[in-house]
Amino acid sequence: MEPQLQQLYKETLRTSLKTQLELGNVHQVPKLEKIVINCSVGSQGERKQAVEDAVNEVTLITGQKPVVTLSKKAIANFKLREGEPVGVKVTLRGTRMYDFLMRLVKTAIPRIRDFRGVAPKAFDGRGNYTLGISDQSIFPEIELDKIKRTLGFDITFVTSTNNDDHARELLRALGMPFRGKPTQAKAGESAEAAA
Repeated sequence: MEPQLQQLYKETLRTSLKTQLELGNVHQVPKLEKIVINCSVGSQGERKQAVEDAVNEVTLITGQKPVVTLSKKAIANFKLREGEPVGVKVTLRGTRMYDFLMRLVKTAIPRIRDFRGVAPKAFDGRGNYTLGISDQSIFPEIELDKIKRTLGFDITFVTSTNNDDHARELLRALGMPFRGKPTQAKAGESAEAAA
């Protein structure tokens, strides 16, 4: 069965975005291609155990087993050898991607303490957006009493467009709670900078 968010995109959001962005063809409308979740354990003392915990928790959160990422070079200051595990990474596509996005937007992000919206400027210039999550406990799948260490995540939303403004409108339509007013994102950003 298709996720609710995917149905919503196909049935209503695609046509409304085509009109809003003044695009000539429905195939030009930006779409979400994949979500990549990176979790680095960094220089934690017991790195092997930390990577194992990260694998378990990312699997719980995403519903897909992540790939362990290895260090590309040795760094003596961090007691890191080349080829040692340093984190985990998972790429979500299709139904899993829309399920994860729905849970992130509707359940996890609202649980962040003192939340005022995500930064509207964290785009890379090619239509991709990266969101940093500093604590895995905002996800309802994680049991608080079983957390051994705090893990942070980078969640990258890869879209089919190279235009940051089009990608922002797509993510906003999919429910991403950006700071500032939806129609006047620039005015909202400048007002926050001045405050």
